[in-house]
Amino acid sequence: MDIVYIRDLRVEAIIGIFDWEREVRQVISLDLEMATDIRPAAKSDDIKDALDYKAVAKRLIAFIEDSNCLLVERLAEDVTRIVINEFQVAWVKLRLSKPGALRGSQDVGLIIERGQKPDVNGA
Repeated sequence: MDIVYIRDLRVEAIIGIFDWEREVRQVISLDLEMATDIRPAAKSDDIKDALDYKAVAKRLIAFIEDSNCLLVERLAEDVTRIVINEFQVAWVKLRLSKPGALRGSQDVGLIIERGQKPDVNGA
């Protein structure tokens, strides 16, 4: 499988467990790696045969802006489910972070992988 990626997609969202976090939009940063076979798109040179990263980004931006999760864990699960189910990728690796959420750190967050990742032999 090949990987199409999106790095540092920034979206403002209501997320967090503290009262002030329920009233103020915070920046969420996403890095996605999505497994797909790029050969059909390379052969046809047609976007309909490609994993359209712009469509993925637009869908995730709309979802995250409208979400109201308490935990980044919930948001991460929802994001990976959307990518796998709506864009038919074999697996997705997501790094989701909240820049500035912890004093003294650049950001905090999590990294998850979902779906079925093929082994190195392509099985």
